[in-house]
Amino acid sequence: MSESPEVPAGAPDRRTPRGVLLLAAAAALLVYAADQLTKWWVVATMELGQRTPVVEGLLWWQFIRNPGAAFSLGENITWVFTLVMVVVSVLIVLTLRRVRSAAWALALGLVLGGALGNLTDRLLREPGSGMGHVVDFIAVPRFAIFNIADCGVVVGVSLVVLLTLLGRELDGTRTGAGAPAAQRVEASPEEEGTRG
Repeated sequence: MSESPEVPAGAPDRRTPRGVLLLAAAAALLVYAADQLTKWWVVATMELGQRTPVVEGLLWWQFIRNPGAAFSLGENITWVFTLVMVVVSVLIVLTLRRVRSAAWALALGLVLGGALGNLTDRLLREPGSGMGHVVDFIAVPRFAIFNIADCGVVVGVSLVVLLTLLGRELDGTRTGAGAPAAQRVEASPEEEGTRG
């Protein structure tokens, strides 16, 4: 049985805490599973184009297959969206190795689950590998038809924007004027000598 390497005394521990990784994985898995199960249900129970009211005038299910992005943009470049989702997923996994904040883990996990949900459609659904059309079915007035994966991406990206605006770093520390005095970087002796 191998033990994890010890961190030298005085050196900051840069390893991602196990609980943070578990939170990111749980968020990603929850979004992914909910997305794939609801898409399976839609494909199994609805006809393409079928519209079923849920809350009259506010919410309905409408089964479409989307080759593009939101609002059906880029319908002729489906492979680009497949490539973007692969790159985003890899970057998130690599970034999670540096995350020590539960809020960042949650945000990135939501985006990862959503990206993987739609990537699964791109890879496995008709008309073919890498060119598959995404199943969308959640419809509201004057907006694009979307799915659970899209919800995960939007909520996750919104959290990323909020954390960034609040000055929260991946390790949970704060930057800028909002940071507690103990977290602010003190000037080095060389910088002190140049002031005044």
